[in-house]
Amino acid sequence: MLEFSMFDRLPLRSQTDTLNKDGIILGQRIYNGWTVTLYSLHNVFVERWTGQHAEVISTFKTDANKVAILEPYLSYIQVEELLDQLK
Repeated sequence: MLEFSMFDRLPLRSQTDTLNKDGIILGQRIYNGWTVTLYSLHNVFVERWTGQHAEVISTFKTDANKVAILEPYLSYIQVEELLDQLK
């Protein structure tokens, strides 16, 4: 398992590979033409912003307000499916 502090230092391609392998997709939304996917990775929230010509991965500080992070995704999150994944 990759330590989360190391994740921030990885190149974009390695971060993408890590999210695909170890991340749990919590929700997805569209914002200004970007597809934004929220992941849980080792108990930390990570967003992947995918646009027509670019991709950006951003992390949240551990003390960030969890409700504020989840709020834009609430109408997209399938709670029952998420609970099944976490079992």
